[in-house]
Amino acid sequence: MVSSFESIVQSRRSVRKYDENSDFNHDDVAHALELTTLSPNSSNMQMWEFHRVISPEKRSKLAEYCMGQNAAKTANELVVFVATTHNWKERAKRNAETVRQAFEGRDDAAAKRALKYYEKLIPLVYNNDKFGLRGLFRKAYSEWLGRNKPMVREVSKSDVRVCLHKSVSLAAMTFMYAMRDKGYDTCPMEGFDSKRVKALLGLRDSDQITMIVSCGVRTEEGVYGERHRVQQETVIKSH
Repeated sequence: MVSSFESIVQSRRSVRKYDENSDFNHDDVAHALELTTLSPNSSNMQMWEFHRVISPEKRSKLAEYCMGQNAAKTANELVVFVATTHNWKERAKRNAETVRQAFEGRDDAAAKRALKYYEKLIPLVYNNDKFGLRGLFRKAYSEWLGRNKPMVREVSKSDVRVCLHKSVSLAAMTFMYAMRDKGYDTCPMEGFDSKRVKALLGLRDSDQITMIVSCGVRTEEGVYGERHRVQQETVIKSH
C-alpha cells in the first residue's frame, strides 16, 4: 500500500489496461469521491458532478463511447467528471449566506470586500445569456477599467466555462491521487463521444463533460514504458 504523498505522486501512472480479475472494492471509489468533494474550486461554487458507472451493461456501453479504449473496456468502474452550469444561482446564494454569517457584526474593509465579491460580483460573472452577449459587455468593461489599474479580464461566458473545467480538473486529480492511495490505478480520458455519453447518463444539455476516469488494478502492459517528462528547467521558471 502506498503511504507518503511523494510515493503516491511517483507511482501514479495513466494505466491503459487493467487486470479485470483483481479484487476491486467499489466502496473505495465512494470514499475517494467523498475526498474529491473537498477539492479546491473557484469561489467555492462547487459546480460539478461525479457520475459513477458501475453496472457491466453501462460500463460496456460507455467503453464503446470512449472509442473502445482498453483503459475503458477493462476498467472495474468509470467515473464521469462533469461541469455544471444550471445551479449557479443556488450556489452563489448559498455562498453569500455563508460568508455573511462568517462576517456577521463586522463592518471593516475585509468584510465589505468579501460580501461585495460573493453577493454582487459572482452573480454578475455567472449570469450569462445563450449567446454570451452579457459576457462580451463584461469583457469590454473590464478592458476599459484595466487601463489604469489591475483588473481581472477573464469574465466572458467562454472564460467562465474554462474556469469551471479548471475546478473539475482539480477534483479529478484529487480523485486519482485518492485512488492511488488505496492501491488502485486510474486513467483520465478525453477521447469520447460526449453527445452519446450525456444521453447514456441522462445529463442535461447544459452539462459539460471534463473527462472520464477509469479505475482498476494495472497490468504490466497497461503502463507504456518508463515515465517521460521534459527537462524541468524548460517548464519551471523563476522570476
